[in-house]
Amino acid sequence: MPARAARQHLISTDFIAAERENRRNTTALIIIVMGVGAAVGWIVGLMGEMLATGEVPQLASPSGLAGAVLFLVVGLISVLVTLLNGRGALLALTGAVRVTSEQEPVLHNVVEEMAIAAGLPVPEIAVIESPALNAFAAGMRTDRAAIAVTRGLLDGLTRDELQGVVAHEMAHIRNLDTRYATAVAILVGLIALFADFGVRTLHFMPSGRSSSRSKGNPAVAIMLVIGLICLILAPFFAKLVQFAVSRQREFMADATSVRLTRSPAGLIAALKKLHASSIELDAANRAAQHMFIVNPLRDFDEWAHWLSATHPPMERRIERLRNLGGSGELPAAPQADASLKHVAAEGLSRWNSAPP
Repeated sequence: MPARAARQHLISTDFIAAERENRRNTTALIIIVMGVGAAVGWIVGLMGEMLATGEVPQLASPSGLAGAVLFLVVGLISVLVTLLNGRGALLALTGAVRVTSEQEPVLHNVVEEMAIAAGLPVPEIAVIESPALNAFAAGMRTDRAAIAVTRGLLDGLTRDELQGVVAHEMAHIRNLDTRYATAVAILVGLIALFADFGVRTLHFMPSGRSSSRSKGNPAVAIMLVIGLICLILAPFFAKLVQFAVSRQREFMADATSVRLTRSPAGLIAALKKLHASSIELDAANRAAQHMFIVNPLRDFDEWAHWLSATHPPMERRIERLRNLGGSGELPAAPQADASLKHVAAEGLSRWNSAPP
């Protein structure tokens, strides 16, 4: 088997390899987002210099480099400040209410089992009083996390299926997916902010001054138009990368769930029920839709393009889970060769008939 094909086969059948592949993909996508942001800052810096001097600057112009560095510094500070916030905001946003072990003993027992399997502290447990079937994890740190499930999920799933869903959410906590999602969302927002600033710079520039310099140097006008087009497209491209990060983390959480439960059967059955349910979660909104195990607002599998979906198509998630565990069942023991069976049976017969 060719090396590339062998690698893809390994990824599709081994959850450890799948985790590593999705982690690499996520890292690459985050680097792309940072690169897009730095490019936007660089373009804004160059456009400002062109408007001020009326000449086309060098690619390594100090203005462009300053714009790129400014974006990276502001992005880093914004991410660090946001990560200091707790987990309560998302719970309050969705109307999740914390429950005790006396109120929901089965849920607490399942969460405690998965926390032990993941080697993590037991997170806070909350329930959303909604007939929809869904769940999410929140928290920027593994020791200050929370898992919330809907009432419909508790009533509609078996214990094994609930275990698969809880393991998926525990995987998000273990893999620090909330940090990834928050960091990427902040960077995407800053890209839109910087791009909007660059576009507005052209509007607020005195028309007589900018037009006279553009006429004196047509290359400046051409470069300004190219820069304007890039600034308009950059936020859209960054948003697509954000969706791609979200999908990779869902694949990774699915694979980690199999690692925690040692069987994909429960999660496969649960995902089928969640996919078949048509009840929307009223408490959800667009800001938090990527945090749930399935998108609570729309079924992206049916209408949206793959690039614009916050979650992978359910068929692909189930297919990968089946590959990880042989259609949800543990692989059967290999069958011995018929000749070996005959030899073993003959030897056993002789041993039994031998005198003591």
